[in-house]
Amino acid sequence: MSQFDDLPTYLSTDGTQADGHVYGTLSYNKKRNCWVVKAEPSVTEFCKRLFPGSATSRRGEAHFSAHKRIVGDLNWLMLRYPLAIKPADRQRWQDALAQARDYIRTRELARRAPERVRPAETVFTGSLTGFQQEGLAYLLRTERGLLADEMGLGKTVQALAMLAQLSAYPALIIPPAHLLRNWANEIARFIRKENGDAVNIHVIKGLKPYELPPADIYLMHYLLLRGWKESIPSLGINYVIFDEIQELRHSGTEKYSAASLLAGQAQRVVGLSGTPIYNRGAEIWNVINTLDFHFLGDFESFSREWCYGYGNQIVAKPDVLGDYLRSEGMMLRRTKQDVLADLPPKRRLVMTIDSDDRLYRQMLQPISQALHKLKHDSAITGSQRALLTMEVEQGERQATGLAKAPYVAQFVRALLDGGEKVLLFAHHHSVMDVYKKELHAFSPASITGRETGAQKEKSVERFMLGRTDLCCISLRAAAGLNLQRATCVVFGELDWSPAVHSQAEDRAHRMGQTDSILCYYLVSQGGSDQNIQDALGLKVSQFVALMGDSPQTQEQLSQSTQYARQHVERLVQRLLENAQ
Repeated sequence: MSQFDDLPTYLSTDGTQADGHVYGTLSYNKKRNCWVVKAEPSVTEFCKRLFPGSATSRRGEAHFSAHKRIVGDLNWLMLRYPLAIKPADRQRWQDALAQARDYIRTRELARRAPERVRPAETVFTGSLTGFQQEGLAYLLRTERGLLADEMGLGKTVQALAMLAQLSAYPALIIPPAHLLRNWANEIARFIRKENGDAVNIHVIKGLKPYELPPADIYLMHYLLLRGWKESIPSLGINYVIFDEIQELRHSGTEKYSAASLLAGQAQRVVGLSGTPIYNRGAEIWNVINTLDFHFLGDFESFSREWCYGYGNQIVAKPDVLGDYLRSEGMMLRRTKQDVLADLPPKRRLVMTIDSDDRLYRQMLQPISQALHKLKHDSAITGSQRALLTMEVEQGERQATGLAKAPYVAQFVRALLDGGEKVLLFAHHHSVMDVYKKELHAFSPASITGRETGAQKEKSVERFMLGRTDLCCISLRAAAGLNLQRATCVVFGELDWSPAVHSQAEDRAHRMGQTDSILCYYLVSQGGSDQNIQDALGLKVSQFVALMGDSPQTQEQLSQSTQYARQHVERLVQRLLENAQ
């Protein structure tokens, strides 16, 4: 990265070096982390009029947040109205001014040189597209920033590439609860130490703090932050990533308070979110304030200047605010349309989600009799064994689907909140019923094989005309449907056949379409998913080879069927070994 030394005048000169008349004093308030101007009324009135965030109720006094950008503004003020700095705070001011200059240099470099960085192969095992390399460059030169790429563009992998490139350990990553396992899997897949060893991961559990074991990366979901609030200062974490940082869009909660405390003490803080703002534009103030305290000033000043008046929640010109955040280097956002040339027609990602182990075990009880027969009854015929095997396989698939169904719904809800148009596929009617109940607020359309022809047509019409953004479809009821309005395809349950998945994907991705469709395969760590993953070849997060993108030949179909049958047998054998 080239150097930038052409500092603006207001930073190239120290405003405290005046030889003549001074208008007051400058001192540092440690408790409030601000610089305090005590000066003649004409000066403090000027401060409060020009810098609304500096206003206080005290006459002859103005406060300036100790943010690097605001320190530059304060220095500019003192070029016009010199102030005498208190001796005890002189070195602190010189340090603050040096940081302000570095801040401007970094910002100007970011503006002038949108570069790309390839992560070192010794520490990062993945590969990044061109726009992801630009995202990595942004994260490497930004100590506090928001990567706001649209959903599905690889924010996770860019953030992991940053950690790997910087060897930024120990680091703390805070995702929503349902994405905790996926982060652990992605870390293990992508990051290595310089010597080739895997990084050590510790998942923090429970609200009650305990002594953490040594680790390179700690994982903790948002719901635990409040319990660890008092312990956060002693953790010694300098690198923090908030995944889906819109979780912190509401202030006044213990979660928000703990996150702000953690971010304030960290050296580098990154927020990830494709949807940082929900209903109220002012929520972005809370998000940005967590990343960089008072970057947008205090909330009263922000609402007065950026919104429709003091205390108002609606940003008057969100496009102008977005441009400001980008120009200041606080935010980088690319949409799918911006990078479409770098994207394949289909992007397939496997996401590991949680499941209800207790419900899974409960759902397995009805097949215990069939398992007992398979294990102990030597008199059953081959055809009887085949039927019992099928019963066991279907029972576990349904148990797996039901156990993870609430977490699938939670994942889909996040997509819908982000403005995506979703096709949600499942195999069992009971699983589909859970989806429709959990996602009732989105008024989903349904094509499950239980509808009449007229009802099916109405569901297609509702989705295609935009009356709903969610259509729930049975995996084997997708033939012949044209649902090109969809931007995401989600598989809440898996099928043994690659062709079934490919056909389901094609309900959204039709011939001649130039868009890039995002296909999520949501899997749990237990149950039948692991066996079906093996059969489909879903052992990496972005797979391309075994999904039947071209029509299967009869030989391929036969091989696929035989392969699936072998995995069914392994599935049943595993259950037999675990049976009492």
